[in-house]
Amino acid sequence: MLVSPLFDAYRVFYGQGSDPAGAQTFLSERLRLGESVVFLAELASRVAAGFTQLYPAFTSVGMKRIWLLNDLFVAQEARRMGVSTALLEAARQHGLATGAARLVLTTETDNRPAQASYEAHGWKRNERFYTYELPL
Repeated sequence: MLVSPLFDAYRVFYGQGSDPAGAQTFLSERLRLGESVVFLAELASRVAAGFTQLYPAFTSVGMKRIWLLNDLFVAQEARRMGVSTALLEAARQHGLATGAARLVLTTETDNRPAQASYEAHGWKRNERFYTYELPL
């Protein structure tokens, strides 16, 4: 699976230890069970350049599907080549094609480059709701 090394690098970027076999297993399970959608960007040389992974959720109030853009990663050597733009557009098109109400994502408060990219692509920061977590 071409996306597995990128997924492993993404996890390492966020402070996790490298686990290529675990990355392969995790992604294979999500796809086999229909629990996520993955878009892979490749360079002309067929080298994997980046990926995004979406998880389905729903809005009870809107009675529609929403997609959580949980992962977005571009390999260092493929940055500044339009890869993230292509991946964000693929996610948007998928949301439209599936009749989703919206796509949502979360990013770290100090990740200014990602925030600028999202906002440049039409994403709006939610100023109305806080996000809470309950560690288990």
